[in-house]
Amino acid sequence: MLAPANIITFSRILLSAVLLFLSPTSVPFGLIYLLCGFSDMADGLIARKMHMESEVGAKLDSIADILFFTVSAVKIIPVIRLDIRLWVWIATIAVMKIAGVFLRFISKHAFAPPHSVLNKLTGLLLFVLPLTVTVVDIGYSATAVCAVATLAAVWDIILLKR
Repeated sequence: MLAPANIITFSRILLSAVLLFLSPTSVPFGLIYLLCGFSDMADGLIARKMHMESEVGAKLDSIADILFFTVSAVKIIPVIRLDIRLWVWIATIAVMKIAGVFLRFISKHAFAPPHSVLNKLTGLLLFVLPLTVTVVDIGYSATAVCAVATLAAVWDIILLKR
């Protein structure tokens, strides 16, 4: 029997796939995007409350997070305009995160990055970012997200030494 939290996580994987077929400026995309975000918050909370945390659940959550982030980026990035310096910064963060995943796998034989406060904050800020574009200039909000994401990437690498 699948744990309720894992069912929620698996639904995020399926809903992320659905996002691929929707326009990023459509209401259905926005609703499913929000549902994916809420499911990301709910699955861990439910697993902890029901005392059903598991290594499988943590790995499934990481896979769902990566898929949701990737699909969201593929759909949303083409419709936003960012300065080239922000694109370079984003690429640098991506390289750092990928290097951290590989280093973690080599040194700790673990795939999933740590669920640190900085990683959770980065995820929250990335999730909220597309929802703020009509209120806050994307250059300012993206800079704030990049700053936190950089700290998270550096912290992930520092944690490897522990």
